[in-house]
Amino acid sequence: MTLLAEARAPAEARTKPSRRKPRLAPWAFIGPAIGLFTVFFAYPLVASLVQSFQTDERGETVWAGLANYRRLLGDPLMPTALGNTAIILAIQVPLMLVLALLLAQILNQSWLRMRTGYRIAYFLPAVTTLVAYAIVFRVLLRADSGVLNQLLGLVGLPGVDWLNDPVWAKVALIASITWKWTGYNMVILLAGLQAIPREQYEAAAVDGAGPVTTYVKVVVPQLRPVILFCLITSTIGTLQLFDEPYLLTGGGPDNATLTPIIYLYQVGFQQLDFGYASAIAWVVVLLIGALSLLQFKALGRRG
Repeated sequence: MTLLAEARAPAEARTKPSRRKPRLAPWAFIGPAIGLFTVFFAYPLVASLVQSFQTDERGETVWAGLANYRRLLGDPLMPTALGNTAIILAIQVPLMLVLALLLAQILNQSWLRMRTGYRIAYFLPAVTTLVAYAIVFRVLLRADSGVLNQLLGLVGLPGVDWLNDPVWAKVALIASITWKWTGYNMVILLAGLQAIPREQYEAAAVDGAGPVTTYVKVVVPQLRPVILFCLITSTIGTLQLFDEPYLLTGGGPDNATLTPIIYLYQVGFQQLDFGYASAIAWVVVLLIGALSLLQFKALGRRG
């Protein structure tokens, strides 16, 4: 027994280090990612939540409880910002998704030539820098010498003050967002269409289904997860809308294009009221979570 124990001892000594290394190796690889996540995401998230219950008094940060959230209930600008966002969300997101689905369906046809060129052309706006495309739209929509008003003049129509009229400013903002992000959603929907087996179209044709019936009964049900993804991401992007209205209109005219994130920026970085800005941010987070959950419940169920 003693000789057997002595023979096993070196073997166990050799195997112990090799057993420990696989356990430490994963942590060595994911450690930097966890550190970056903690420093740049988790800590700011928790800090902003704590800060939403604080306020500044005479240069000192004091606990305010729910005072910032009660202040939101009586703030006239917050309903304005949410109302503008609701209008954009109700018009722009469905319009963009319908256009993206229509373009994806056309570009998925085998008879279409130069499909790759069309896909690149429609996707290019999504990778265009925000500042560049905002400058282009400001030139196009300028009231006095804008290209669009010049085209309207050629057909005998009066010019429109696109960026200084409350109604037309919303129209210009919706058009610019739709132009930029339709191609992005089109590529995602096109990938979903290409994942549908060709045999299912042939089976529907054998059963006597027409194009509309095939699209409703075969294509749409299988595209449901992809459509849901595009809908949720587009909704989140709309609720976080900042760059386009800030660069095109600055939130005006008369707060017609003011969004919650622009208002958050004004409160936090212009008025330096970070506690109230944090409360606005968390209200937006709760709205995003609630709308995403509703959309998932409505479209995530299987038929």
